[in-house]
Amino acid sequence: MTESKRETERKYEAPSADDTAWLPDLTGVDGIESVVDRGTADLDAVYYDTDDLRLAGTSATLRRRTGGTDEGWHLKLPLSKDSREEVQAPLSEAVPDTLRELALSRTRGADLRPVVRIRSTRGVRELVGSDGTALAELSIDAVQAESLLATGRRAAWTEMEVELAPDTDLALLDAVDKALGEHGVAPAHSPSKLAHALEETDVGVSRVPAARADAVAPGSAGEEVLRYVKERIQALVNLDPAVRRDLPDAVHQIRTNCRRLRSVLRSYRSVLDREATDPVREELKWLGNELGAERDQEVLRERLRARIQALPGELLLGPVSARLQVWDAGNTSEARMRTLEALDSPRYLALLNRLATLTEQPPLRRKAARKPGKVMGKAVLKEYGQLADRMAHALELPPGTERDKALHEARKAAKKTRYATEPARDSLGKPVRRLGKRVKAVQQVLGDHQDSVVARDALRKVAVAAHAAGEPGFTWGLLYGQEQAAADRGERELPTVWAKASRRKLRKALNG
Repeated sequence: MTESKRETERKYEAPSADDTAWLPDLTGVDGIESVVDRGTADLDAVYYDTDDLRLAGTSATLRRRTGGTDEGWHLKLPLSKDSREEVQAPLSEAVPDTLRELALSRTRGADLRPVVRIRSTRGVRELVGSDGTALAELSIDAVQAESLLATGRRAAWTEMEVELAPDTDLALLDAVDKALGEHGVAPAHSPSKLAHALEETDVGVSRVPAARADAVAPGSAGEEVLRYVKERIQALVNLDPAVRRDLPDAVHQIRTNCRRLRSVLRSYRSVLDREATDPVREELKWLGNELGAERDQEVLRERLRARIQALPGELLLGPVSARLQVWDAGNTSEARMRTLEALDSPRYLALLNRLATLTEQPPLRRKAARKPGKVMGKAVLKEYGQLADRMAHALELPPGTERDKALHEARKAAKKTRYATEPARDSLGKPVRRLGKRVKAVQQVLGDHQDSVVARDALRKVAVAAHAAGEPGFTWGLLYGQEQAAADRGERELPTVWAKASRRKLRKALNG
């Protein structure tokens, strides 16, 4: 069983843990009424990582700690500059399977082993507000670190950290930071004890693979595209634990991220060799499809539930809500199982390794060394041209099934165009940002239309099941009609929205 909490803190250099005359009095700083000494504690933590420090390389840590009030296993995952999510599991000898799974997108299946032991004597002070509530905890640690790898080196230092209590405003951290700075207390040069220990014992220098910075020309199209690709890969890695824990919107975010990455690898084939990227794109497509079942069910459930809730009570004939719940329960359970099976599969592990190789050994083509303007502008315009062709075809068709399919294809082309603009925003500036914004509006209209198509298909199936059970079909037919009307409105709106995205000035600006 695991528990999690958000941890927001900042670390500082500390001259000494015994003589704290250097520590300023923080009473009166942004609502701090008093500083209360809570004594000392001895902490003993063994940090686990892969041989090449894959957790540390993604700013994550896994430790087994004894002593203090929160003994056990702690997996810390980065959220922002000052914040991390800490997932805790009870104390045990081996790494808990739950934490091993949550770290999988970072370890990529490599064995975890002890790398550093860190023992700290911690002096704790509470920063207390006027109502007696603890606003933050200030701790000063006398640290001793020992490498558990071949070097066996040791290091010692003193540091201080200020951690906000839950629900305390970040402004307090800023105010304390300012007060400490005015008294000469400097921020720590390492973001964590582990990072400090790895640096001091030379473990990090010898274990982390050397960066391939020399392979990418500064200011080039390759640099722009690879920066975006790395961001998307890191987002996928970060989202994996959230999907496994079934956090809100996590499946949607990781699926969208897969789509973005897959699309950009396609759009910028002139920069990255397709012999290397096409197999990655196929695996991203597979992953997106596996996760799509859960996301599609979530979207459809919320759409139908909102429609039902909006109806007057006299139009709800039969056990409508119960019927929807029965339909959703079966589909959701199956979709969730499909998601977890995909994330636990050897195929997913192989994809994670391919993505790592893509950034560590980028398959750059000759045009990657060129200036980004023309290279990226050409890629965006090529995607835009395919969107224009699909839109023209769809708008020529009469309403019906074929037009629905054509509009769905146009929607996918709109996404590809929009995603192609994202890596080019810095180099192409305002024109490409404007195009991305207007194509997004087209995508949204087409997306609402496609959601209506899917909803009508689901409503028909639910209505058939209701009829077979002897339940009234009136409400399901009414909902079907509402969805048809929504689709018709979208089709009438589409030409106007598309006209704004297809103005000649935009294309001319991108052509330079």
